[in-house]
Amino acid sequence: MLISWNTTNQCNMRCAHCYRDAGDKLAEELTTAEGKKLIEEIKKAGFQIMIFSGGEALMRADIYELGAYAKSRGLRAVLGTNGTLITPEVAADLKKAGFMAAGVSLDSLRPGKHDEFRCLRDGYYLTLEGMKNLRKAGLPFQIHTTVMDWNVDELEDISDFCLETGAMAHHVFFLVPAGRGADIEEEALKKAAYERTIARLMEKQKSVKIEIKPTCAPQFMRVAASKGMRTRFTKGCLAGISYAVINPLGYVQPCAYLDLALGNVRETPFDKIWAENEVFHLLRTESYEGKCGVCEYKLKCGGCRARAYYYNQKNIMAEDSWCLYQPKGALNIV
Repeated sequence: MLISWNTTNQCNMRCAHCYRDAGDKLAEELTTAEGKKLIEEIKKAGFQIMIFSGGEALMRADIYELGAYAKSRGLRAVLGTNGTLITPEVAADLKKAGFMAAGVSLDSLRPGKHDEFRCLRDGYYLTLEGMKNLRKAGLPFQIHTTVMDWNVDELEDISDFCLETGAMAHHVFFLVPAGRGADIEEEALKKAAYERTIARLMEKQKSVKIEIKPTCAPQFMRVAASKGMRTRFTKGCLAGISYAVINPLGYVQPCAYLDLALGNVRETPFDKIWAENEVFHLLRTESYEGKCGVCEYKLKCGGCRARAYYYNQKNIMAEDSWCLYQPKGALNIV
């Protein structure tokens, strides 16, 4: 089970696709004490992996204290970062605090394109320097790429770059229109291109030793199965089933791209929200509608619940209309 805490809205970048619309620190973000209480409740709820992200998590002065506390409670602490603030000293402090890995964002091998997307001058070179510092400190990292129409042809090259830099994985994120991402929806891949790109990534996986994972693209489970490939993953979309997000103000969401506040940890313990909230219960029924409901891959894939919500008038259980696959039972849908 995996959980992400957006520890702050503060960020040194202004990424075009940011689901959190990050930039300035928000008033009343969870304090250190509240963060430690949250960690206790996350452990009580049965989670094993905790991602500390943002905004940019390294802009929280207490991030090392929080990571160390999570480790002391038996959680695997992981950092989600843009990498630009990782000096040799920061990398060493992260390692000392007990962080087990980091996910670093890199969207293009063309410095100008990466910097334009991330809205930070020299961001590309600062990110590469951050990766180098993580490697020297002995802290494993993986590279995260958000795929758009302007960088889709680079994906295999970025996977090769991951190998060259010592990254342990390449996770490719498909845009869900949330936050600022809704403003650039037209740059996102759509349907046929989406399916082709997933297939390309699965083909690339056959030729490299590091893990390649399409993210916010649960159909990769079907594509992998069709190619006779086994993955370590049990389901495509985990929202509300074995994954949740807490935003900087303490509101609980099924995933980062589903802007549904299911309670606030200041008012109700997280483990109680996780166990009792009706939206979580609904997601766990896996009673999907439309094609997703009759698909033979529904328990392996599940469709993207955030995309279903966005494109189907906020119906969280609707079919994922980006999927072109025609299930065997689709002809029976009235």
